[in-house]
Amino acid sequence: MPDPYGVAVPPAVLRRAVQAHPWRFDAVLAAAIAGIATVLDTLGESGRSPSTRDAVAAGVTFLLLFARRRAPLGVLALALIGAVVAVVATPTNAHLLETTAMIALYTVTARAARRPAIIGTVATAGALYAANAHDQGSVVSGETFGVVAFVGMAAAVGFSVRTWRSYVAAAEERAERAEATLEAEARRRVAEERLRIARELHDVIAHHIALINVQAGAAGHLARTRPDQVEIVLGHIHEAGTAVLDELGQLLYVLRQSEDETMPTEPLPGLSRLGHLVESFTAAGLAVRQQVVGEPRPLPAATDLAAYRIIQEGLTNAQKHGREPGVRLLLEYRPNALDITVRNPTHAAPAGAVGTGHGLTGMRERALATGGALSAGPEPDGTFRLHVRLLLPDHPQPALSAAATERNPA
Repeated sequence: MPDPYGVAVPPAVLRRAVQAHPWRFDAVLAAAIAGIATVLDTLGESGRSPSTRDAVAAGVTFLLLFARRRAPLGVLALALIGAVVAVVATPTNAHLLETTAMIALYTVTARAARRPAIIGTVATAGALYAANAHDQGSVVSGETFGVVAFVGMAAAVGFSVRTWRSYVAAAEERAERAEATLEAEARRRVAEERLRIARELHDVIAHHIALINVQAGAAGHLARTRPDQVEIVLGHIHEAGTAVLDELGQLLYVLRQSEDETMPTEPLPGLSRLGHLVESFTAAGLAVRQQVVGEPRPLPAATDLAAYRIIQEGLTNAQKHGREPGVRLLLEYRPNALDITVRNPTHAAPAGAVGTGHGLTGMRERALATGGALSAGPEPDGTFRLHVRLLLPDHPQPALSAAATERNPA
């Protein structure tokens, strides 16, 4: 398949083999050129037998071509000297050594710096032109101009290969930079999502601390006026303290930004508002079939919030990427976990279309922050399945009052 600059690119398998074993390729190439050129020279002269000069020329050709990658400029200089000597003194082997010089010139123009490559091209063309002009006895002949044309062609191929390699290297570098940028963007998204989770958990903990503070003040007052009620208030303080310790363990899982900016507040969302959420998607045209298995019960505030946000994001993705007949939402209350499953039929992705996956990243972070796990992917029946398991504590959780608020992460 030709590359953008008109140079035929070898098949991928051959290219990988040459890159993996360059010295073996050079040995085979050198032996083939030396052997074939020697046979053609002898056959071209009425079938004469190979002579000592043929053997020497073939040996020199093999050694030079085998070493062309290690010292391209030195090989070009030696090949050029050998070609000039062969043209002037032993024309029988001139074609073999001229071919060696042109292959060495190709290597120089493809691998060496641009300035030495240009100098090598001019020197090769001038030396071979002068040697052939001396051999032909004329500065203007088909033989002399033909040699110069072959030199120019070898140099042009070398420069084209150099340009193609530079193009490929630049493309690979751009791809690596783009991949690094995507990874950095993914890390930034994860950090932002963790920050939002930390803010939400912070407000949950702040609620419990405020509750403990109020109850402690009430206990001090009741100790003086109604001592029989103090035990009840201390029980409330104990429950709130247990809850805040659980939430604090989840809070330490993520990093919280030091600078807090004033942000609008709204009632803390949870599964108690799931009906309103489903109704909003239904009004937008998404058919949601909801099923609840098990006995619903109060959840820890952070888990309740995570479940709501995960369902919200899952239904949003189903609305954007799904197709008819709609989406199925299943909530399973287990003894120590809450399972959330969202299934929706999906369209076949067009070629080259790849999503960013930031929504899944956010849902996974929310699940991990509450001790859960998330799995998502296409199913054999053509649906996309999102499954989240949120772990629940064994002891019951006190429900938050309606006064609890959260910072709005939107």
